[in-house]
Amino acid sequence: MGNPFVTILGVGNFLFADEGFGIRVIEKLQADYRFPEEVLVVDGGVLGINLLGVVSQPDHLIVVDALRNRGNAGDLYRLAGDDIPRRVLAKNSLHQVDLLEALTLCQALDKVPETVILGVEPEDIETLKLEMTPVVQRQVAPMAARVLKELDRLGVTYSRRSCT
Repeated sequence: MGNPFVTILGVGNFLFADEGFGIRVIEKLQADYRFPEEVLVVDGGVLGINLLGVVSQPDHLIVVDALRNRGNAGDLYRLAGDDIPRRVLAKNSLHQVDLLEALTLCQALDKVPETVILGVEPEDIETLKLEMTPVVQRQVAPMAARVLKELDRLGVTYSRRSCT
């Protein structure tokens, strides 16, 4: 098998409340589902430029993150195509700039995956605490379901892990 067809990348920093949303969604997906080998599920954390290897290989990239979009805390977003660079820049968080740099480098390398960013409007990304705010915590399962919907759209099969 060659490069992964789809990479699901959760980015964020779980030390700052809702900033850890993307990572929590990845943890839920890994705990509850089995994915075929052509799907790579990655806890991106704050990888920075190391993201380049992760984002330059797949044909499809699904990024899960907390994303300020001037909505209400807990609102879910799906950004694709031309919506991405402008909106991502509006976030002003360090790892988001790293992601944008990595995607820009992909363009320079002429290997840009079809990218979808699934985001949640955070309530608090400044407080140093491991717990997410309740309104954002409640969106982890619905966001995991949205990631699975993206896989359905791409024709990828996956299975639920049995609770043994």
